Amino acid sequence: MDQSQAPLLDALEQYHQLDRYGFSPPGHRQGRGADERVRRVLADPFRADVLASGGLDDRRSRNGYLSRAEQLMADAVRADQAFFSTCGSSLSVKAAMMAVAGNDPGGLLVSRDSHKSIVAGLIFSGVTPRWITPRWDEDMHFSHPPSPDQVRAMWEKHPDAAGALIVSPSPYGTCADITAIAEVCHQRGKPLIVDEAWGAHLPFHDDLPTWAMDAGADICVVSIHKMGAGFEQGSVYHLQGDLIDGTHLSQCADLLTTTSPNVMLYAAMDGWRRQMAEHGTDLLGSALSLARRTRERIAGIDGLTVLEDRLLGEEASHDLDRMQILIDVSELGVSGFQCTDWMREHRHLDVGMHDHRRIMATMSMADDEDTTGRLVTALDDLVCAASSFDAPPPISLPSPDELQLESVMSPRDAFFGPVEMVDADQAAGRIAAEPLTPYPPGLPAVVPGERLDQPVIDYLRSGVAAGMGIPDAADGTIRRIRVVAG
Repeated sequence: MDQSQAPLLDALEQYHQLDRYGFSPPGHRQGRGADERVRRVLADPFRADVLASGGLDDRRSRNGYLSRAEQLMADAVRADQAFFSTCGSSLSVKAAMMAVAGNDPGGLLVSRDSHKSIVAGLIFSGVTPRWITPRWDEDMHFSHPPSPDQVRAMWEKHPDAAGALIVSPSPYGTCADITAIAEVCHQRGKPLIVDEAWGAHLPFHDDLPTWAMDAGADICVVSIHKMGAGFEQGSVYHLQGDLIDGTHLSQCADLLTTTSPNVMLYAAMDGWRRQMAEHGTDLLGSALSLARRTRERIAGIDGLTVLEDRLLGEEASHDLDRMQILIDVSELGVSGFQCTDWMREHRHLDVGMHDHRRIMATMSMADDEDTTGRLVTALDDLVCAASSFDAPPPISLPSPDELQLESVMSPRDAFFGPVEMVDADQAAGRIAAEPLTPYPPGLPAVVPGERLDQPVIDYLRSGVAAGMGIPDAADGTIRRIRVVAG
């Protein structure tokens, strides 16, 4: 091999040369949204990359820089405690699951629309999931967070569960009624974990959906890089109340985390907290106004539908983060996969979540009239170009009932037990030994330990043929599937 090559470094250089821009995480948008005081200190990443203990602080961390930054974060967002993580919310949510249910035979109530990191937590910990079925819009092939009544019904079915875990906001920006769900849990003396990875900005403006700590959740996990201005992998998990031991929670995270945390991630989270505490209301107020104008401009483009009312209501979601602009492209006769690829190739713009009929533009306080103008122009051009696209391959979409696979083994036992690879045509009726997760949005269609059915297999295979990615599959083509042996 040619050792003069540096493919990642060259790709990053080309990214900048092409003036690529992402309406997706990270929210700082290549530094545009970061506080000037943060950019000044972190301008040279090599100079800022120092040891946390025995470098930035002494070998015993006696100056307490990290603990003080965490205390300030907790105070700013109205939590009792806050813990920084440099391994993303994927680690933070695993630590929360272990702290609540790590050795509890009753398992954990878990929303079935959970992110793949939660499934990974089930595999690592051995916790038994008690799945809460999400609400489902069958016409749109779109799930909503569970309702308080659904959570209450699961508690009645599994009263010995250690706690409950829900995801809100969802990757689509839809939000659960966290206040009511927390009340349902606390009536039984059980804690509520909220995977609020997409909600780091929520504490800092009253016009955003309710922040999980304000709503009464016991643990809340946020990704600072998604809707804040931290670096990728920067995460904070917050704690309040007396249902969960903060020391035990911290020790669970310590089992999973790196012993070499990146000081730049810590510093960026600390600087973002200060920026929000001082200026968050103004910055997010301007961002919300810009998002509203941008939604209206996109909604005025023939062939595109900005989803809003369809996402809310009695049998839908409780609230919506309008910084997330979810666009239905199905009227154009094309797929979200095709639109995402066209935007990247022809307009050097990346969008975040995308699926068979939708794309999403995630707004940030870093955006302005120039960046949103570029987005609207690109979408105008996309509509004009769509007629030249090949007809997208059809995707076999299962019904809600067909998507609810039977759990017959624990995810841990299925994943770590004896396995074999079988042809997908022979996999129906077999027990999955691997997660199969369309990404984005990263919600597993199959969890290890579930019995595969033909409609879900057909959905995944036809989805891959149409452009869907399933990065956690042993065979990304889904020609073969990893199943429990026997």
